[in-house]
Amino acid sequence: MTSNPTPADGHHDDVDTIVEQWADVRPDLDARAMEVFGRVFRLSRVMGDRMEGACARFGISRGEFDVLATLRRSGTPYTLSPRRLSATLMLTTGGMTGRLDKLERAGLLRRSPDPHDRRGLKVTLTQEGLDLIEEAVDAGLAVQSAALSVLDEQDAAQLSHLLRKLLAGAQTERG
Repeated sequence: MTSNPTPADGHHDDVDTIVEQWADVRPDLDARAMEVFGRVFRLSRVMGDRMEGACARFGISRGEFDVLATLRRSGTPYTLSPRRLSATLMLTTGGMTGRLDKLERAGLLRRSPDPHDRRGLKVTLTQEGLDLIEEAVDAGLAVQSAALSVLDEQDAAQLSHLLRKLLAGAQTERG
């Protein structure tokens, strides 16, 4: 069996096993991209599940968290148009409407007419929504920080830099 050398950190994971299997049956493949993106996809799934759990403690989904967090980081008065929210979160208007309906029923935000556009609406965090998102952001950041704690500051900064570079390159390729 052809295998990759043991990683420098001594850890061997499922992605290493997959790459080794491909090396056995297709030694002509350069599997570096598979190693990187296999781990990125798996990390995304693990962290997505952890974040979903953190949000569930507050009675919201990750998608609903994203709406509330977007309103919160918009600054006082924590108000945006549904169109701006949809664009920021890369959601269809239908998807956004469903989230807004649920959050409004829960008393976490309110929709009101836009005073500058008779056809438009504004979405604003309520005090209850602001209080909830403050706690949920802290909880979510704690989950992320705990996962990141396996890296020292320099490694975390380097990883962030490399992921930014990779993301920019992938977005450029989309055209």
